[in-house]
Amino acid sequence: MRIRSEQLSANLSKQLLPAYLVTGDELLISQECCDAIRRQSREQGISEREVLNVDRSFDWAQLLDAGQSMSLFGDRKLIELRLGSGKMDQKSSAALQEYLQHADGSNILLVSCAKLDSRSMNSKWVKALDSAGAVIQVWPVDRQHLNNWIMQRMRMIGLNADNDAVQLLADRVEGNLLAADQEISKLKILVGEQTVSADIVANAVASSARYDVFKLIDSALAGKTGNALQMLNSLLAEGGEDIAMLGAVTREIRTLYQCAQQLEQGGSIDRVLDSARVWDKRKALYKNTLRRLKSSQLAKLLQLASKIDAAQKGQSKENSVVLFTNLVSLLSGQNLTGLR
Repeated sequence: MRIRSEQLSANLSKQLLPAYLVTGDELLISQECCDAIRRQSREQGISEREVLNVDRSFDWAQLLDAGQSMSLFGDRKLIELRLGSGKMDQKSSAALQEYLQHADGSNILLVSCAKLDSRSMNSKWVKALDSAGAVIQVWPVDRQHLNNWIMQRMRMIGLNADNDAVQLLADRVEGNLLAADQEISKLKILVGEQTVSADIVANAVASSARYDVFKLIDSALAGKTGNALQMLNSLLAEGGEDIAMLGAVTREIRTLYQCAQQLEQGGSIDRVLDSARVWDKRKALYKNTLRRLKSSQLAKLLQLASKIDAAQKGQSKENSVVLFTNLVSLLSGQNLTGLR
């Protein structure tokens, strides 16, 4: 059967199935699904766990042996098969199907892997797992629902937060739920029963390359070219995640582009910024930037960002650092390279 991740706890409380597949790229939710299955297994008296990590040298006979061997502490055990990328050939697929054919439910099989494409989801081994137990596809939380996810997560541990605080945290974690969960835990320790405000989030969220890129963006929007470029060079020199940094800058430019389009269609600045969910304390930066840059200019910046992305991934011979410098300088209102 197919189960959504949010349905898993309720399903486990009713029955523990012989086999589970947890697949997806959202690490936090995948981990929590696997933890829930482990916890329910312990509650069912399954105290032994055998972990099989699949790599190129993995012998699939180990899976069959694990299913046939008795537990040291009882007659049942949890077998975890970690596939990593989830790529399976005919031999490995056949071995997994053979295991499932002989499984009598004494042992529980937990298979975990990265996100599977549509072809893999229709493969024989996935269908066999689906028939024998449950398949849980873990989907990322999109930007539209991230604020609600953060708010619910805070409430689960007794935290109250205002909307600006949630918005800022959502912006800063860039959709990384694991990072969001870590920051929420830190906030709980720091503020206790106090209501979390945007100022508290701004001061409490860890200072790292992932988060300092927001200071870079704010400097660029404020027209402080020198400061912005200094931050960019510092982050790159420290080994900052240049792809993640570009993603943050690109998202900001895309929001600005959408705002500029609405303004040029006759929208009022305040209504446009409210619609874009721009944090109140950043509206001045947006207004400043939208006075300097029109939608056509911002469209060119998005095109430049695409070139940087290709260069970072080795898909072009252009220098990604030079292009990134151009992007930041243009966003801040300075054409230092003569780029048109």
